[in-house]
Amino acid sequence: MNDRADALGGAADRPTVVVTGAGRGLGAAIAAAAAEAGWVVGVLDRDADAAGETAATLGGAAVALEADVADPGSVDNALDRFAGVTGRAAPDGLVCNAGIVRFGPLLDVTLDDWRAVVDVNVTGTFVTARAVTRRVVAAGRTGSIVTVTSMNGVAPGPNAGAYGTTKAGVARLTQQMALEWGPLGIRVNAVAPGLIDAGMSEPIYADPEIRRRRSGAVPLGRLGTGADVAAAVLFLLSDDAAYVTGTELLVDGGVTMSVIATLPRPRSVDTVGDRSVGDGTADHDAVGERAAGDDR
Repeated sequence: MNDRADALGGAADRPTVVVTGAGRGLGAAIAAAAAEAGWVVGVLDRDADAAGETAATLGGAAVALEADVADPGSVDNALDRFAGVTGRAAPDGLVCNAGIVRFGPLLDVTLDDWRAVVDVNVTGTFVTARAVTRRVVAAGRTGSIVTVTSMNGVAPGPNAGAYGTTKAGVARLTQQMALEWGPLGIRVNAVAPGLIDAGMSEPIYADPEIRRRRSGAVPLGRLGTGADVAAAVLFLLSDDAAYVTGTELLVDGGVTMSVIATLPRPRSVDTVGDRSVGDGTADHDAVGERAAGDDR
């Protein structure tokens, strides 16, 4: 074991993971949970000060890494530093969390803003995932990658600029990487956070009324936390998910599936029995009895 690995509390004997966008917010929460679970964490962020501050809170189990995720040279330099400190040619895991949002209606969004969001969210995910996978394969090892998508990639929201489009793109990229890299021993999955009171969403919940209404719209009755998302990420990184790849796990308290529950409906349709209207049709969200023998 080299001296630097010794200083990290035996990094050569512990799993290692790089978390991008880990200088603050959701990425910092994921990094903290990983360190608590025994991982040695590469805290990667384009803001070197933020990366250093987060790493300093993790009790010697972390290395601050500065990189622009959309710049292959920058990412390789950061991975070289992590390898030099841990004594491992490649990390065991990668969490592609780095992302930005530029709000605004599509009719007004500038191409500069559109390209900036695509560059970080989609290109940055591809660049970092490919760089780590190349190292894992060269070292003759296996690994796990978790991307961070969003409920906005599953169901679009208004005035979010390119954000939802990029997150849908990352979800499909996740599947393609899982398909192509599975034979190489690399699992790739995604976590899609819902209404989370952390990171970029925190300003939304500063308004108590918005906080109350949004919490009430979630079937589980509360907003999610960074810890909720981190727990899902760690599961997918771990050997407990050894036969899971190409999956997008919604961490949203059920809100993404609940659109019909938020729509107005007459009380009469919520009783058991035939609720067909006069023309022989019925709303598709009404639950009625099946005809005898109909097991479709």
